[in-house]
Order: sequence, then C-alpha cells, then structure tokens
Amino acid sequence: MKLTKSNNDQDFLSQLTFEPLTKANWGKFEHLFGTKGAFGNCWCMYYRLKKADFSEGKINDGNKDAMHNLVLENKPTGILGFYEEEPIAWCAFAPREDFMKLEKSRVHKRIDNNFVWSIPCFFIAKNFRRQGVSVEILKGIIQYAKQKNINIIEAYPTIPTKEPLPDSFAWIGLYKSFERAGFEIVDRTSKNRPMVRYYTNKETL
Repeated sequence: MKLTKSNNDQDFLSQLTFEPLTKANWGKFEHLFGTKGAFGNCWCMYYRLKKADFSEGKINDGNKDAMHNLVLENKPTGILGFYEEEPIAWCAFAPREDFMKLEKSRVHKRIDNNFVWSIPCFFIAKNFRRQGVSVEILKGIIQYAKQKNINIIEAYPTIPTKEPLPDSFAWIGLYKSFERAGFEIVDRTSKNRPMVRYYTNKETL
C-alpha cells in the first residue's frame, strides 16, 4: 500500500474516514486483509467460531467465506478506516452475542444484562501503525454508535507488562488507546485485560 502521509500527524488523522463493512466495500476489506487474511487466515472470525471450526476455516478460504457470508446477510461485522480512499484500518464491532468466544469467556463474562456491542480486535495496515489510528477509529465507532442508538460499547484491551508491545500482540487493542477515546474500566477480573465501556447515552441506562 503506497500512500504518502502528511508530515503533520494531526493533519493526517483528521483526513481519516470510517464506514461499516458492507457488500459495497467488501473488496476494500479484502484488499486490506491481503493474502494472509490479516493474521494467519483469521479474516476476523476467531471470536465468532468454535476453535475447531476456526482452525478448519484457515484452509481453502473457509474463514474468509464465513465473513463474506455475514456481510452478504447484512450482519454487522465491523468498521473500516480509510485514508485517501484506501483502506488502512479495521475494527470488529457487533453485538456481543455474535462473538461466541466472548460469550463463553470466564475472564470477560457479562457483568450485567444490558445489551452491548463489543470490540474484540483491530487490524491496521503496517505503514500506519503507532500513529494514533486506533484512537481515531474508536472515535469513529462512537459516532457510528450514536447514530445507530447503540448505548453501550464494550471492549477487552490489553495493558502491556512490557514495552514496546509487538504489533502481532496488539490486535486486541491497547488500553491506553481506549482511555484516550473516553472508555472507562468496568471490570478488572483480569489485571492485564480489563473490560472497558463507553456509554453513548447514560440517560437511557
């Protein structure tokens, strides 16, 4: 992806745009994830499938096809980030119950019966990492949630025990990015993987 950014990071970040993944922009998503499906032919299906099904899906584009089918069915899957009309970032975003592994997680089990949308993972193009893109896409998600009357956004980022954290481990998101976007910790069952939330409309809770 050969793009030239402005020398002014703030100017670059202000030019980012965000939109949900749909049938119309599937090709952009496919281009961003590339031949590796982001990481190891994941295609953002890790949290959505049983372990055996996910592993099987790494072969012959199974996970890719599974994600494509969700998009064809108009199911919410996530948000794409663009710079100069090129896809540079992705953030999974859908109702918590759509993510099977979250629903079965002992560490991140539900803390109440409220309807929430979850952010379990990110993928940012290599040339655009460590430049504030994750914070901006979170802000984009917040705006999208407000437009769609989604009241609670939930996520499960990491607080690194060592710095710097390798890019391959940052796919779940860094707590400091969520903190900068206005999220607050609501559960510390895991010391290094807190549950965080953003309430778009506290009056409705």
